[in-house]
Amino acid sequence: MIELIAFYTFAFLTIASFMVVVTSKNALYSMSALASGMILISGLFFLLNADFLGVVQLIVYTGAVIALYAFAMIFFDTTKDIKESKSSKMIFLLSAFSSILLVLIMTMPMASGEVSALYPVHQGVGNAQDVGMVLFTKYLIPFEVAAVMLLVAMIGGIIMAGKKMDANINEMKEELEK
Repeated sequence: MIELIAFYTFAFLTIASFMVVVTSKNALYSMSALASGMILISGLFFLLNADFLGVVQLIVYTGAVIALYAFAMIFFDTTKDIKESKSSKMIFLLSAFSSILLVLIMTMPMASGEVSALYPVHQGVGNAQDVGMVLFTKYLIPFEVAAVMLLVAMIGGIIMAGKKMDANINEMKEELEK
């Protein structure tokens, strides 16, 4: 029962985060929502008992989104448009709630003492080979969907940065002509 509640909670929060990414006019808010969406997707991987994919999602994809966030801060002067409101406090509370929920879900099996390996250990085969077999069979589609989402986000960031750089170059040309 707890898994079902956790799944629907993570699914709703993930969809809400990506809706903020699409509808927000501020690049920093979009990047923050994108990072939280990637973290919530890792929670879904943990619910599927795909711990390796959950950790990879946290480290690789969320790290890449944070790097994109840093580039967005460099290229765009978005701090002039930021006005704190109650909605930003709600987003903070929503992310804090989802983080606490993720920690509770991850510690629940350890408290009951039911932690066990899902796949047998093969003698003569390394752990990386076992992980590769599981990754490219059972969890291939969710992992590839997450990779495509990151690729789309990176392309969008590059296009937005390119437009800003073109505008800056045009402004510099106009100033030099004066």
